[in-house]
Amino acid sequence: MSTKLYSGLMTNIGHILEQGRRQAVVSVNTILLRTYWQIGKEIVEYEQKGKEKSEYGSKLLDCLSKDLRLRYGKGFSRSNIGYMRLLYIKYPIIQTVSGQFKRSEKWQIASTKLNTPQISQAVSDQLTWSHYTELLDISDDNSRAFYEKQCILENWSVRELRRQIASALYTRLLLSKDKKGLLELSKKGQVIEKPKDIIKDPYILEFLNIPEDYKFSEKELESKLINKLQQFLLELGKGFTFVKRQYRITLDNTNYYIDLVFYHRILKCFILIDLKMDKANHTDVGQMNMYINYFKKEENSKEDNAPIGIILSADKDDLLMEFALGGITNNLFVSKYKLYLPTKEELRKIID
Repeated sequence: MSTKLYSGLMTNIGHILEQGRRQAVVSVNTILLRTYWQIGKEIVEYEQKGKEKSEYGSKLLDCLSKDLRLRYGKGFSRSNIGYMRLLYIKYPIIQTVSGQFKRSEKWQIASTKLNTPQISQAVSDQLTWSHYTELLDISDDNSRAFYEKQCILENWSVRELRRQIASALYTRLLLSKDKKGLLELSKKGQVIEKPKDIIKDPYILEFLNIPEDYKFSEKELESKLINKLQQFLLELGKGFTFVKRQYRITLDNTNYYIDLVFYHRILKCFILIDLKMDKANHTDVGQMNMYINYFKKEENSKEDNAPIGIILSADKDDLLMEFALGGITNNLFVSKYKLYLPTKEELRKIID
């Protein structure tokens, strides 16, 4: 028996098994979503019977939960049945295994009477049932459509989806969008075409687990971010690749150090980040502007676009920053960071 040939046989069998297992997982997920969607369809058509409001309300779901569990066992809690119903209401189109869309026979009635959003109508088998239970808890249609699209684009786990929803990613990105941009964000997810598209304000760094009353230095914050680089990259967003910490540049025999340097593979440019423990001031802006100019002249290749500078500070005065940034042609942004997930009150302030 040839060792080389046998080794190749084992490798080929391994690839076939892995591919088969992946396809099996996808098939099971597709069947589960289709089954739950069809159950939701049956419930909605039974309870509404062409009327806008349910005559039965939660009483029907309570009875179904009890009887289905007695007959079929687990998987039919009151909550789970409620999600099945919502799945059909919010997504009146089910995607087939081949990737084509199959419209419900009464989909036009459903979409009209149930006021289903036009931005997202199809269940995608690229997401799991667990993903959809998280998405269905979002009442705003635009927000739900954004997280669904972004989840597919960036292959988020359920845990990461939950974290992005809790950190109000959609709301933070909206701050730099006009009405047209808002609709685009909901339909397409985060499309990165210009420097401003990658900026968030604030950035949420709750994954660092820094105690509320703990006093830390900029160097310590930098170290913690590097130690949690994977989470930090997820918070920064798609396209970021890490280059170096404490990037040294020398001017007039004086050494300066940029806290963190990244490269953005979509925008094809360096991203320079300086961390500030206190409120950002005009001196910080001037220093970052110098870093950007240095990179443009000394570090950029012909293929690179102009660098982007981000000052990440604990606080900032918007009026002061307006004057400090006035007249600067470089891509320079000042954003705050928060060490905790925003509360509902904080979210309201951001939206208002």
